[in-house]
Amino acid sequence: MPLVSFERDGRALDATSDLIDDVNVLKPRINAALSQLSKHANNANGTSTNANLHATLTLSPPTGTSDLQPTPDVTPFLTRANTPQSSSPPSEVDPSDDKIEVVEEEVKVFRDYANACDRVKLFYAEQHVKQTYEFNLAARAHYHSREKLKMGVWEAMEKLNTLVDESDPDTDLSQIEHLLQTAESIRRDGKPDWMQLVGLVHDLGKLLFFLGAEGQWDVVGDTFPVGCAFSDLNIYPETFEDNVDSTHPVYKTKCGVYEEGCGVEKLMISWGHDEYMYLVASKFSTLPKEALAMIRFHSFYPWHRENAYSHFMAPGDEELLAAVRDFNPYDLYSKADKPIVVEDVKEYYQGLIAKYFAPVVEW
Repeated sequence: MPLVSFERDGRALDATSDLIDDVNVLKPRINAALSQLSKHANNANGTSTNANLHATLTLSPPTGTSDLQPTPDVTPFLTRANTPQSSSPPSEVDPSDDKIEVVEEEVKVFRDYANACDRVKLFYAEQHVKQTYEFNLAARAHYHSREKLKMGVWEAMEKLNTLVDESDPDTDLSQIEHLLQTAESIRRDGKPDWMQLVGLVHDLGKLLFFLGAEGQWDVVGDTFPVGCAFSDLNIYPETFEDNVDSTHPVYKTKCGVYEEGCGVEKLMISWGHDEYMYLVASKFSTLPKEALAMIRFHSFYPWHRENAYSHFMAPGDEELLAAVRDFNPYDLYSKADKPIVVEDVKEYYQGLIAKYFAPVVEW
């Protein structure tokens, strides 16, 4: 079997990853909007539009897929009556107002969110069944034993660029430009140079898709610990029912193979591009502990967003959690930034790479 699987559809992986991000971006705002609708559900002055929309949103997403694309730039879902141009987010809507107008564009956002959920749920149905404790042991064993590609970080970025974008030559932005958008957002905010570098490399682990991954499900998606009970705060927790670990006498227990308070760094996190890039960076870089946590846990949404698995936290983990939460907005919200002229910033980031990474890295 060749080391690099050139036949893999990199653009399909990218599309799945984008849908997952859309759900993670929109979910808190959808919940806030539903909360507002619930407050007005029994109000006699409420409009039928509000009631119908609330009913639609509380139904399970339909099976199958749609050709609709998720809306990347989300406008506020709820606006005060007679002020359709209001920019107030849902949390700022005054609950004392009896009438809330749901504008047509915002209804479309809800529908696009449901569409994204429908497709993403199919992805998680597969991931949650196949990400077992035994699979994760085998995936790590394979990574440590297989032949490695040897190249520098910037060269690896160019490799990812080629592998993904050749499957869709008409794509608007290259993979390098996507990576630079995150890094440049962090740089503009005056964050430390090591955090800027994290923005540049945090998704570089998607090379895994071409280096022995079994599919999309062991590359992208929200992550979670294996070897212990699956939290109900994971996305689509019901899809873990067919995972063999859910009935294992040890793995189904609260702590499983771990001890309470052992520390999140002791957990075996579901295999994917985060864990892969963490293993590479921890061996071939001098990035600080907080940076490694950002790389390893940026998709660990049940922990850093939902506060699940907190019983495993040890002294010092609060600082790691704060670091991941500091990084997360840059991960999710920098994709709409204007394109980066690669040559204008290449020298700067190559300097950061040389500062923190070995000249040659094993991938």
